[in-house]
Amino acid sequence: MYLLETERLVLRAPRLNDAQPIFERYASDPEVTRYLGWPRHTSLADTRAFVKFSTTVWSTWNAGPMLAISREDGTLLGSTGLSFEASDVAQTGYVFAKDAWGRGYATEVLRAMTELATQRGVKRLYALCHPEHRASWHVLEKCGFSREAVLPRHSVFPNLSPDPADVVSYARTL
Repeated sequence: MYLLETERLVLRAPRLNDAQPIFERYASDPEVTRYLGWPRHTSLADTRAFVKFSTTVWSTWNAGPMLAISREDGTLLGSTGLSFEASDVAQTGYVFAKDAWGRGYATEVLRAMTELATQRGVKRLYALCHPEHRASWHVLEKCGFSREAVLPRHSVFPNLSPDPADVVSYARTL
């Protein structure tokens, strides 16, 4: 599986023994998962299912979810990745534990995912963002993504409501 290093991070596919730290560091935190498109993990079984799903995605596309780990001390900080819709279209995103917020890690992983997408032949890389998540808007714009549109009632943010909500679409052509 793919391993990528940035200035401060090691990015790699999740392994089964990562389930506990993923659960504890970010996947079970209501504040961290608030604006995400997947439900907060309420048990370690939820996180193990995510790791198994990740393995399947990696075997299909040779890409998928990646953990962001500190190069300095090996601490799990969050995750990112590429989700392919076609060989030349992919979605990306990121999530970080609260103690990693405000340190530039989201910008660092988004730049790394953009570079990886370019290497993989992606022509259109996009990200979807909750309209109230202004910190994510800032990161996307700083990394060269353009705001395309607000898509009405497009996505469910299960940690906020079971109803479809508006979403802001950002994209970058590579």
